[in-house]
Parts: sequence; structure tokens; C-alpha cells
Amino acid sequence: MAAISIGIIKEGKVPVDHRVPLTPDQVREILATHPSIQVKCQRSEIRCFKDEEYAAAGAELVDDVSDCEIILGVKEVPLSMLSEGKTHFFFSHTIKKQDYNRGLLQEILKKNIRLIDWECLTNKNGQRLIAFGRYAGIVGAYNGILTFGKRYNLFHLRQAHECFDLDDMKTEYAKVELPPVKIVVTGGGRVSKGAMEVLNGMGIRKVSPAEFLNEYFNGPVYTQLNTRDYNRRIGNGSFDRDEFYSDPSQYESAFLQYAQKADIVVAGAFWDPKAPVLFTKEDVVQSDFKVRVIADITCDIEGSIPSTKQPATIDNPVYDYNPSNDRVEAPYSDEGNITVMAVDNLPCELPRNASEDFGKEFLNHILPNLIGEDVDDIIKRASITTNGKLTDRYSYLQDYVNGN
Repeated sequence: MAAISIGIIKEGKVPVDHRVPLTPDQVREILATHPSIQVKCQRSEIRCFKDEEYAAAGAELVDDVSDCEIILGVKEVPLSMLSEGKTHFFFSHTIKKQDYNRGLLQEILKKNIRLIDWECLTNKNGQRLIAFGRYAGIVGAYNGILTFGKRYNLFHLRQAHECFDLDDMKTEYAKVELPPVKIVVTGGGRVSKGAMEVLNGMGIRKVSPAEFLNEYFNGPVYTQLNTRDYNRRIGNGSFDRDEFYSDPSQYESAFLQYAQKADIVVAGAFWDPKAPVLFTKEDVVQSDFKVRVIADITCDIEGSIPSTKQPATIDNPVYDYNPSNDRVEAPYSDEGNITVMAVDNLPCELPRNASEDFGKEFLNHILPNLIGEDVDDIIKRASITTNGKLTDRYSYLQDYVNGN
């Protein structure tokens, strides 16, 4: 096989991201199993792994990776760092026609770059093959419990980003002593599974949605809600999953019954703007709306959760939502407010673990298709641009590229 050069780019987006697409150990593994692959690593002082660790693993440290055929990064690449005629992998945030990245896609086309978006790498059933979702769930649930503890002065945990890694963060679990609160986790994917890892690790018992609604517990419990649990067909008829995903306008939210029982909501479910919102701002002012802490891992601004009015930051992850005037206030400022944790880059808080999981999925699912036969068109399906044009699958972005 012809030699292939892979470059690990220095993350250039601000605020800085400490994650990496491949860890030094994974670079070592690639070089040991694929003699035809050369790995170059652009020097960086912000990564969660040091340059010297990459050099020790066999990567060549360079100031510029533009001569590599394949360039791997995590966040959007600054326009000045895009390499003409090369293949770039990163989360481009363009496939939903995000205004702020239109110039990025225009420049990619101008420079004849093949853009492969991590988000678009799926199997033939449409399931994502590589993602940071598990760590979004882990950090989001941890932050949610941390926020509840702080709000009611029950316990004080170190923030996730103050911990060296997940094992270090787990040492904080022992400090968690919750009263008999009820917690709702929404979603059935990587994010909610990550959130449940944390709740289980804290010794919080899982119960069914029916038990959650109808039974009293003398200790803290949580329930996991899938789409069918909190959406119902308007008028009559049972929940039809295929119909819901193809035409969610036929459905309305049934979440309020849970909001009347829950103290904490950990929101990890993907939300389609055509689907019903979880609850409305009118619901929140009702006297029987019980929720007081929301960890919104999805962080959809003005999306399915009306209290998520703006993104927070890793350093200042929470704010209060005042239901009476629909406004954001300082965190923990009023007992009647809802305290919201809404950070849109949660996996950055445990960058070493998140990177390790991500790189493992790259080695298992992506690299073999990249250097060998592209089984099930995994790479082809995720290629947004090639040879200065949008691929057929992403041709719907043309009006966005044109500025319309």
C-alpha cells in the first residue's frame, strides 16, 4: 500500500479545546500496525497530552501539517489553517446551515478541500460511529448533581474540569448525600447512557417511569425517559416511533406529569425543532411544576427547554431562570428560580478520557475504511465536499453557501 501521511492539527478555535482526535498511545498503535502510515503532530501547548508524549510514541513534531494528505482535528479549523487540496476531518457545524460557519464552508470549497465531518460518520442504519456523547452525558449529569448540592448547600464537589480524569472525578462521588429527590434523564443514546453511569456510580437507584410517577421512595431515585414516554399522539392512537420521527407535528408533549414529580432534569435527548418542546414557559409558572435544577446537556438555546436562554461556560456553568419574567438571573439568587446548567462543550472538562474514547472509535470504525475499502460507504457518506464542490448528499447546502 502507498504511504499515507496523517497530521494532527493544533486546535485553533477560541475558546481553546484541550481534546485530541488521537492520543499518543493510539498513534503508537497505528504506527505499529500500519507501517505505511506516517503521523505528524503540529506542536501545541494547549493539548491535554504533551508534544513530547507524541514524539515518544513515534509521531514527527512539526510546526505545520499542511503537507499531510489527511488532517485530523476536533473543532472547526480557522480559515488560515485550512490546507488546500487536502482531506480535513473535524466537527464543521455546517450541515444545519449554521450562519456563523458559512464562511468556513465557502473557504473549504474554494481550497478544493475534502471535508469529512465527524458527525456524519454513520453506519448504514444511520447510527453515529464516533462521538463525544458519552462524556457529555458523564460531565452533564455530574454538573447537575453538583449544582443541586450547591443550590441547597448539601455538599460541595470539585468541578469536573478540576479533576485530572474520570477516575479522579469518581473520588468526589462519596461526598454526594442526596435527600429522597427524584431525577429525570431524557434520551436513549450515548449521552443518556453516560449520564446514567454517573447516577449509578453515585448509588442513585433507577426506577421505571410508572414507579417514578406513582410511588414514594425514601431515598434518591432516577428514571430514564425515551421519546415514547414523554410524547403522545394528539387526539388518539398509540405512539408510533417511525411516524414520530417522520412527522412529529402529530404529537404533543406529555412531560408535564414528570415535571410535577421531579426535582432535577438531566436533558440528554436529541431534539428536532419540528417536535414538541419538553415543556413551555407557561408550564413553569404553574404551582405544581416541581423541577428546580435542569442540567441541559443538549444546550439547544430557546429549544425544547424554555429556561435554556443562553449557553454557560465551563468556568461559570450555571445561571438562574426566573419563570415569572422569563429572564436569566445570577445563579442561586432566588428560591423560586430554576437553576440551569447549560454548557455546550461538556466533554472538554474531561479531555483525556473523552479523547481516548474518541480515538478508539477512530481506530476501530474509521481508519480501516479510510485506508482500505470504504465498506458501506462510511467515508463517502460523511464527505460534505470534494474537488471544490458539495457532494450529492449535501447539495442542499448550496443555497447556504451562496448566502441565501
